[in-house]
Formats: sequence, C-alpha cells, structure tokens
Amino acid sequence: MAADERLAPGARLEGETLSGADWTDADLSDAVLSACVIEGATFASTRLAGARLQRCRLVRCRFSHADLREASFEDCQFADPGRKAGPTFAFGRLDSASFRRCDLTFARFEGADLYDVRFCESNLTGAVFSRCSFARAFGRKVERVSAEFCGSNLELADLSGARLPGCRLARARLREADLSGVDLEGADLTGADLFKAVLDGARLAGADLRGAEVSGLDVRRLGSYEGLKVLPDQQFRLLEALGVDVQPD
Repeated sequence: MAADERLAPGARLEGETLSGADWTDADLSDAVLSACVIEGATFASTRLAGARLQRCRLVRCRFSHADLREASFEDCQFADPGRKAGPTFAFGRLDSASFRRCDLTFARFEGADLYDVRFCESNLTGAVFSRCSFARAFGRKVERVSAEFCGSNLELADLSGARLPGCRLARARLREADLSGVDLEGADLTGADLFKAVLDGARLAGADLRGAEVSGLDVRRLGSYEGLKVLPDQQFRLLEALGVDVQPD
C-alpha cells in the first residue's frame, strides 16, 4: 500500500475516500477531515498531532505508535460491527486528545500515553486499557493524573490496574467493566453505573458516587473507601451488599 498524497500536513478534505493507504511514519499534523471514509489504513508511527476529524469513518485502522497529541475526533466511527473489531492505539501518544460522540467499541489502547485524554459521550464497550498511563511528570517530584470519560459507555471494558485518581467519570456506564485494582481515589463518579463491575482491590477513598448505581458493591472487597461520598438512599444498597437486613421504620 502507498500513502494517499491528498492527505498531508494541514490538508483540508471533505467527503473523500482514502481507504487502504499506508501512512507509516508520515507527517499529517493539523490535517482537517470532514465526512471522509478511511478503511483498512495503516497509521503506524504517523504524526497526527493537532488533527481535526469530524463525521469520519475510520474502520479497520491501526494507530500503533502514532502521535495523536491534541488531536480531535467528533462523531467518528472506528468500530467494525460486522467483525466485532475496533481500532488499535497500542503505544500511541494521545496526550490531550479528544473523542466526542465516537464509536470506539473494542478499541485497544495497550501501553498508550493518555494524559488529559477526553472521551465524551463515546462508546468504549469492551475497550482495553492495559498498561496505559494517564499521568505526566512535571519536574522530578510532581506527577499529575488527568482523564475524562464523562457520559461514555465503558461496559465490559478493561481498566484493571489503571491509575485514575481525581479523574472524571461522571455518568459513565461501567456495567461489568473490569475495575480490579484501579485507583479511583477522589474521582468523580456521580451518576455512574457500576452494576456488576469488578471492583476487587479498587481504591475509592474520597470518590464521589452520589447518584451512582451501586447495587451489589461490597466495600469489604475494595482497596480503600474512607470518605466515599454517597446519598442517603444509596447507603441501604451498600448495607444490603454487606448482608445487613435493612428494615423499614
């Protein structure tokens, strides 16, 4: 496969079909694409920093080791429902990248840098985030963690072992997600759905779960829960999960 010369640094394309191309090591920084179709393409080690894509179809594409810092994707389709496969962002750089209302079902982010990444109202069903980093070092002794999953669907996703203290997951759907060993201390989980999520060893101290679905959440299996915030009506569900027989007045 050869690269399609229509896609270059700063290019502005609308309604184009660019399928099957190989942009390995290409510089496509600051490109702007609207309503384009790109299927079966390779973006290995491609520089897409600052790119802006809207209403694009990017099915069966690989972004391994790609530079997607500050790239923006809005209303984009990455998943291939017929093959039950999603995009690969393995070892990619996605610092400050933004995905709004995108379909990233079965996406794989193994070993990716995801500091300050934003997934808003996106579908991440079955997505895998193994060995990802949501942190950035600022000097020798200062490290910050930042990420946002607000309103996104993370059902059946694998976030086990992820470090997400203080991050934003308000209204996220986390049903049956693997959150074992995850660090969510101080995180915003207001209105999130944690039904049947695997939370063994998860750290939730100081997390805000007000309005969240917490049925079946057994705090004894958590790594930490001091200062966990819930609403009065949620305390009964937590007590029932502990085997306490809560009786009406």
